[in-house]
Amino acid sequence: MTITVTALHIYPVKSLGSITVESARVLRTGIQHDRNWMVVKPDGTFLTQRTHPQMALVETHIENNGLVLSSFGMDSLQVPAPSADAPRIKTDVWGDEVSAIDTGDAAADWLSQAIGESCRLTTFPDSEPRFCDPSVARKDDHTKFADAYPLLVISEASLEDLNSRLATPVTMDRFRPNIVVSGCEAFAEDTWKGLEINGARFRMLDRCARCSVPTIDPALGTLSGPEPIHTLNSYRSEDDEVYFGMNAASDGESLLSVGDTVKLR
Repeated sequence: MTITVTALHIYPVKSLGSITVESARVLRTGIQHDRNWMVVKPDGTFLTQRTHPQMALVETHIENNGLVLSSFGMDSLQVPAPSADAPRIKTDVWGDEVSAIDTGDAAADWLSQAIGESCRLTTFPDSEPRFCDPSVARKDDHTKFADAYPLLVISEASLEDLNSRLATPVTMDRFRPNIVVSGCEAFAEDTWKGLEINGARFRMLDRCARCSVPTIDPALGTLSGPEPIHTLNSYRSEDDEVYFGMNAASDGESLLSVGDTVKLR
């Protein structure tokens, strides 16, 4: 059975809407533009769907390498690149201190209205890499505003297995993967050490411990109850964590496309 890439997803702003693409450029930090921006409170505390599920309803687009935000009932907003002397906001991403770059009052005002809480939009300072956990990654593996690692890989078979146990099936977008593959057994990705796609090499780093975000319906921006985490906990838990998908890192820059063959290595 041939394993192939069946979907590619980018999340330009942490916890906001996704972009589904046919091709994507992968960098050492992950897919280009992925988690390059992040919403924070004025004091620097970052916001996610964990506490603000309505963030799922804010759509994101990339135009001319710049960010565009849109939401129902609001005019779209193009976010310009911040100036070299733009102010910084100190924030903490799961224990990693980041001096994030503020993108200005227009973006802050627009997002505050869309989300319903005073906030600022920041972008990642490329000159200050945020390194991954060296216990599972290489010392030069780094990411931007993702929770911990550059990429997340999930197989369609794993979702099918989960849905076979649920009264109401869920869609893959609840789990916010970057690379979706088909042609393997359910949870086969847990055992993979590395992949080669279109000549590029990827290392599988660690299983992805899941938070409450998959319990949010991304189409409605609301909590849908305890599922699918409740069911995952019944057969995919270990050491008080629930696992679904594999975190990964790229050995270099490459171009991926839907339909690419995936080779195990």
